[in-house]
Amino acid sequence: MLVFKKKQDRYQMQAPLTSLIDIVFLLLIYFLLTTNFIVEEGIKIKLPDATASAPQVKQEITIVVDKDGTAYIANTKIPIDALYSRIKEMIGKDKDRLVIIKADKTIILNKAVRVMDIAKAAGASRLSLATEKGL
Repeated sequence: MLVFKKKQDRYQMQAPLTSLIDIVFLLLIYFLLTTNFIVEEGIKIKLPDATASAPQVKQEITIVVDKDGTAYIANTKIPIDALYSRIKEMIGKDKDRLVIIKADKTIILNKAVRVMDIAKAAGASRLSLATEKGL
């Protein structure tokens, strides 16, 4: 009579997943908390839409013109007659600095063009009109 040994089940090795999941969640929370979320605060305006606009990586001087035609630089209200000297002071010797004009889309075009003319007269060689990415 032949007697066969009964096959024993092999032990399977299992990695402890709970500690691995905890580490992944801690890393996720760390990166969420340390990431810079760029939020532009300031004057509420509605930018016009454009489908062919490209995002500006380096913003130098930003002039915001609200729906009433009031100009703001760095959230500070600047009268139109003082805008020329302020822009000229900010540009200084660097004539290649980019001047971005964010004008409300409900503004009369003449007011936005007037601000662009003042910036050009102050020595800005690069002007850009900010838009939002449209559909």
